Amino acid sequence: MLDWWPAVWTKRLVLMLSVQRFFVTTMMILLLLYCCAVNSLNSLTYGYLTWEWKEGLRGFSFPLFFASIYKILHLINLDSVHLLKWLPRILQALLAAFADVKFFFLIRTLESADVAKWTFFCHLCSWFTWFCCTRTLTNSMETTLTCLALFYFPLSGSTTHSSKKYLLLVALAVVVRPTALIVWFPLLMYHFWQEDNKLRLITHNYIPIGTLAVVTSTVIDCLFYEKWTMVQFNFLKFNVLHGVADFYGSHPWHWYFTQGFAVVIGPHLPFFLHGCTIAFKRYKILLVAVVWTVVVYSFLPHKEFRFIYPVLPFCMVFCGISVANLKAWRRAAALALLATNLVAALYTGLIHQRGTLDVMSHLQTLCETSSVSTPLQPDVLFLMPCHSTPYYSHIHCQIKMKFLECPPDLGEEGYVDEADSFYSDPLHWLRTSFPYKSSLPTHMVLFDVLEEEISVFLRGNNFVRTAEIFHTHFPEGRVGGSIFIYERH
Repeated sequence: MLDWWPAVWTKRLVLMLSVQRFFVTTMMILLLLYCCAVNSLNSLTYGYLTWEWKEGLRGFSFPLFFASIYKILHLINLDSVHLLKWLPRILQALLAAFADVKFFFLIRTLESADVAKWTFFCHLCSWFTWFCCTRTLTNSMETTLTCLALFYFPLSGSTTHSSKKYLLLVALAVVVRPTALIVWFPLLMYHFWQEDNKLRLITHNYIPIGTLAVVTSTVIDCLFYEKWTMVQFNFLKFNVLHGVADFYGSHPWHWYFTQGFAVVIGPHLPFFLHGCTIAFKRYKILLVAVVWTVVVYSFLPHKEFRFIYPVLPFCMVFCGISVANLKAWRRAAALALLATNLVAALYTGLIHQRGTLDVMSHLQTLCETSSVSTPLQPDVLFLMPCHSTPYYSHIHCQIKMKFLECPPDLGEEGYVDEADSFYSDPLHWLRTSFPYKSSLPTHMVLFDVLEEEISVFLRGNNFVRTAEIFHTHFPEGRVGGSIFIYERH
């Protein structure tokens, strides 16, 4: 089975190259690594800090991993935009591949070779795993660590279990993303219930490992924030107690049950349901973890597909058992799974909403202009919903850029964020923000749906469209089907 490692690594690297679209604001993690961790060492003079970092909601432990590599690249003068953009994703892909192989070995110890093969197949062809696993999302790292921790978890029949190893990985997952504790809570309780020497488990494992994780992450965060900061407490306070996450959208309580879970598991859903009827007793704890996670997240108003991504490997266990039990129909089922997941993965990875990444490649050419001493240095204004692009993380040069910001209401009466203020009256906002021609940017980036509304301003200030970039076949609201770049002449 060691011969599979290069093949799995190669597959994950191919998947990484096939994901050419921006997903969520967390992809800004690349930028944050560079402008927070590396900039703290006085290496750079550009970048952007989102409000979460200013309020101490984000920990530095996960970014520090990539930032160290960025720092090395900077010191040896190899910090090109391509390496900064791709190296973290390559590392993420390799970690995901390592977790994939561990996942296969775990199922191989629990089930027959046939079941292990089909479970691994289901896991590898999942469109959502394809879409997320190579991204530098905290959710992706959380899922990778969950897979690795499951390998050492004391499941019934497992010969690879190790309490210390799995708890260390769970603790690391919680440091990366505190909500990992939601996924692991029922599993930790299961382990405690099954353990004969409960006191020893608490005193020799739970307490020391938990304390080590909290103390280490807190020390790192305090060093980089340069003040006392406990990220886990801030995360809970802002997102749960104060409901700040609701500012970015809310969904009905049933959203995960009626839409979210079905989208994430995708074409695997009927096989998952079938597998639950076959292996319910054997893997009851995994099913409990899945249901528990979905239920808990359903209580939070702000919902996203990626939040429940960490339970997807648990679901694949049931899918693999289902396919293996189909006997005569298994090859047809496998072909259907592969074909449907492939279509979804390729479309979402290569086509849908790719414009906000492609536009950065166009703008990156402005770095050459900024390096030359000219009277008019590049100045880019993004007239788009906030965090639509990966911003400086895909530019890597000191050009002036600005986007419409949207920090949440942190208690200010009558608060309206900049993005909402702009979209309430775009023409008025532009005229009041740029009363003089000398204050105008050199470039404006906007979705096509906005063009007509501000066309008078564009023409009156000699802005000419220089590029049109495809974004999506499904424009919605403030997000259009194409992105326009306007340049002032």
